Amino acid sequence: MIDNYFDSETFTKIDFTKTKIKKGAYDNCTFTNCDFENIHASNIEFIECEFVNCNFSNANVKDTAFKDVNFINCKMIGLNFNDLNPFLLQFSFTDCQLNFSSFYQLKILNTKFKNCNLQEVDFTETVLMNSIFDHCDLKNTVFDQTNLEKTDFRTSFNFNINPDNNRLIGAKFTKENVIGLLSKYKIDLE
Repeated sequence: MIDNYFDSETFTKIDFTKTKIKKGAYDNCTFTNCDFENIHASNIEFIECEFVNCNFSNANVKDTAFKDVNFINCKMIGLNFNDLNPFLLQFSFTDCQLNFSSFYQLKILNTKFKNCNLQEVDFTETVLMNSIFDHCDLKNTVFDQTNLEKTDFRTSFNFNINPDNNRLIGAKFTKENVIGLLSKYKIDLE
């Protein structure tokens, strides 16, 4: 049973660390300059919402639903996306800070990461088929038993992906960044 239902509402400059977020469903809502840092945002449903300039770092999102949600210029450091409700999970990230976050074992096909900082993120056993990493920094990000089929890495950098431990059929790379697939061999390319 849904506690509250919010439709097409705009939430601006709300500090949810001081004002508790209401549990319920937020449909087609926009959150701008809101602070969710370290809060318990569990069991909330966000449907076709947009978060702009928000801080979600270290928030507890256990069983929270993100269904067709866009994050723009958000700080989401240390977020355990793997705790989300996986049903109809779909989101995109533009200009976001996602360092130290985890997407462990999630099925997030067709996900777009654009101009994001994804350093030390865990994508272990994640299904990322048909996803796009557009101009993303993937330094020390973990790809292990990850399905990266048809995923586009052509403009991203600092990644280290072991072709023996990940599914890469149809994945896209450039001649310049293919070194990220060879680092396990410790060869010298010039």
